[in-house]
Amino acid sequence: MTDAPAIDTREDIKLSNAQIAWRAAQDIADGAYVNLGIGFPEMVAKFQPEGRQAIFHTENGVLNFGEAPPAGEEDWDLINAGKKAITLKPGSAFFHHADSFAMVRGGHLDVAILGAYQVAENGDLANWRVGSKGVPAVGGAMDLVHGAKQVVVITEHVTKDGKPKLVERCTFPLTGVGCITRVYTSHAVIDIVDGKFVVREKLAAMTMDELQAMTGAKLHTDGPVADLVVPAL
Repeated sequence: MTDAPAIDTREDIKLSNAQIAWRAAQDIADGAYVNLGIGFPEMVAKFQPEGRQAIFHTENGVLNFGEAPPAGEEDWDLINAGKKAITLKPGSAFFHHADSFAMVRGGHLDVAILGAYQVAENGDLANWRVGSKGVPAVGGAMDLVHGAKQVVVITEHVTKDGKPKLVERCTFPLTGVGCITRVYTSHAVIDIVDGKFVVREKLAAMTMDELQAMTGAKLHTDGPVADLVVPAL
């Protein structure tokens, strides 16, 4: 499959990054061990539902870290894999980088939440390189996508220049094969089931035809599609 052309989008009604992160956070079970990808996915930690709290893991060797400290109160010996300052919760643990990846590869993480350049309908993920520019920086993503029990993506539905990020087949170098089970986008919540994109929720203000026009592969349903409802953040 070649790169898809730009398409008409419903950018006028899309969710913000904070709203996408909030929606993803609602599906994390209490006590789940969770790794958040560098950048946008780190925002998910801000939106844990009342009465539920994940245990966050970072590849550089910290478990059960807390929120970012107030500006000016950072301890730069305490950072996550994205080099952002963190705080510690009671019971937090430090460990060697190799032990951290043993946790990932050993299947001890319940969920990994990552960003994406492309997600294919068969669950393939491309999220580390779009071409020959820059220095490749896959980090721990290739370990996470096959070590975590569930891997989900949070992303805009289309690129900045209007091309679909949900596609029939990825055209960028793959991070993992058949590893993604759910995608939270700026317009919908979509599961990957038996090699198909199955829509679970969409913004009420858009039609299925409009959502399909923004997507580079066929969308399916297997029952009623719920409204995607989020708070104003």
